[in-house]
Amino acid sequence: MLYKFQSRAASDLLMLEPQGRRILQIIGKHGEDRRGILRPGDMPAAITALETAILREEQEATEAQAEEEDGSEQAVSLRQRAAPFIDMLRHSLAADADVVWGV
Repeated sequence: MLYKFQSRAASDLLMLEPQGRRILQIIGKHGEDRRGILRPGDMPAAITALETAILREEQEATEAQAEEEDGSEQAVSLRQRAAPFIDMLRHSLAADADVVWGV
């Protein structure tokens, strides 16, 4: 399944269900919600929550890497997954446009 995020201020964004659910959980929306809306007034808090989660994940990865030192490759990071969504939120906030999603 896919999450499809839409806004009048940005191109549509498609995410696989697990990643979309995780993003929604981080911003305080229930990932189980098949449809939803994020209003411009809620976007600054959502951006902050995502950026905080990204920094937390990077710190944990750095600590784990220091312990292991085996040089193994990392999975796709939250920063890479969330960047397009954060961009959508910033464009939507600037245009005073809602972000809606559905599965």
